[in-house]
Amino acid sequence: MNKGTLYGIGVGPGDPELITLKAFRTLQECPVIAYPKKMRGSKSYAYKIAEVFIRPEEKEMLGLIFPMTKDEEVLKREWNKAVDEIYGKIANGKDVAFVTEGDPLLYSTFIHLMKLMSEKYPDVKIQAVPGISSINGAASCLNIPLADGDEQVAIIPANDDVDKMRKAIETHDAVVFIKVAKVIDLMLEILRDLGLENKAHVVTKVTSEEEIIWSIDELDGADLNYLTLMVVRK
Repeated sequence: MNKGTLYGIGVGPGDPELITLKAFRTLQECPVIAYPKKMRGSKSYAYKIAEVFIRPEEKEMLGLIFPMTKDEEVLKREWNKAVDEIYGKIANGKDVAFVTEGDPLLYSTFIHLMKLMSEKYPDVKIQAVPGISSINGAASCLNIPLADGDEQVAIIPANDDVDKMRKAIETHDAVVFIKVAKVIDLMLEILRDLGLENKAHVVTKVTSEEEIIWSIDELDGADLNYLTLMVVRK
């Protein structure tokens, strides 16, 4: 029996209409739809975007848990379990579409899934279907060009290293800081110190029905959703 293929499907930043035709076709054709599932069983953001195009009664729906923990033993156990479950379907000749928000090869759960699958089951064919990232979505939503001509743009996971965050802003024409929610106060402090607070824009769940475009004045001490990014365009 021929084995199936694992597809990493980028379903875009939030608006279901931003899914590509290829992603749509692959979702229609794959008999198994795999998706991240939260421990409490609630739907993942990627699933919420893709469910417009999926008829669960016609598919095998494979919810996989990827715990948000630093416990190496728990992570190894759950990731291996997820890969084994997917392989079980592939070994039976079924194609599996794993949905992920944004693009599957840009800060995505699919990257580690793909690596682990290749290590454990090197015979599995893996194909990524590109998707529109939240970075592109934010540029469109804010009507801000990220780079033009010889300008340089950076994508930086925000953290509490003040010097690195400051240098990223100083050495690029535009910076998109992802995962900014947990360090928003620090980022505001850096921007104000550089006199660039009026050059920064913050968006949550960009392009979705729950999209929020924040005013910088609202952000001090704000409890932001994880799916929040900041665009700094000098």
